[in-house]
Amino acid sequence: MSPDAAAAVERAVRDTGYATNQTARSLVTGRANSVAFLLSERHDVLFADPTFSMLLQGASKALTARTMTLVLLVAGTPDERATVANYVRSGHVDGVLLISSHEDDPMFGMLIESGIPTVSAGLPLGHEDDISWVSINETDSAITMTNYLLGSGRERVAMIAGPQDTPGGRFRLEGFREAMGERFDPRLVAYGDFSIASGSAAASELLRSGEQFDAIFAASDSMAAGAISALTRAGLRVPEDVAVAGFDDSGLAADHDPPITTMRQPWGEISARMVSLLLDGNPRGRVRSEILNTELVVRRSA
Repeated sequence: MSPDAAAAVERAVRDTGYATNQTARSLVTGRANSVAFLLSERHDVLFADPTFSMLLQGASKALTARTMTLVLLVAGTPDERATVANYVRSGHVDGVLLISSHEDDPMFGMLIESGIPTVSAGLPLGHEDDISWVSINETDSAITMTNYLLGSGRERVAMIAGPQDTPGGRFRLEGFREAMGERFDPRLVAYGDFSIASGSAAASELLRSGEQFDAIFAASDSMAAGAISALTRAGLRVPEDVAVAGFDDSGLAADHDPPITTMRQPWGEISARMVSLLLDGNPRGRVRSEILNTELVVRRSA
């Protein structure tokens, strides 16, 4: 159109407060201009686990910079998964950021079948060749933490591992086992679900076993906090009697009493890389991946 006509349109936009009708635009462009943040967990986990809010914040920031909208979807039950499947297949989003997937998660099959671009936070177990992903180096990070505890003079290190159908649960335990070598004792491994309550229960289980230990490496800060609570109830001092270390550094660790030694994940970078993999020239069917480093943060608990 002519410059005069363009100027007239711009004046009308300002005068009327016009906003683009995204539905109408989508009919022309074939794009929804929004991305789904899909949490494959129960609703309460979204608010209980600080790691998810860190990823959500980072993804929102990265998408806002692109003038795109983030849509939060939760699929923790069969009914919710069916609803999410219909929503995604209907073209309401241009892609999916899949958060907290489990190895046998039925959302994998639905997303692959739909053909919608998807990027997983963490290795998508069993679907590494089907879905793009961004992950930290889980195994090496666990080795770093275990070596730190051993190097600080602790000799009997126990572990509270996460669910073994998740990459964080499986590979952090593998790293712990590798670093312990001949000192690895399966009797000093308990399991939780990354929550505070499960960390407390796992630490209590380790205490009841009668096995001696002078350190606990928990696969999440939340489980480390729960372990400290159980140790304190049992009359043990942290770190004087038992050192406790966690994993994530999503905010809970620094604010805890005592502050928790942990492995810091680069939350903002994880989210930004996920958005970039999803939107920047990623043709359908091409699987890409990135592995990021973590950082050991030493605090008073160990």
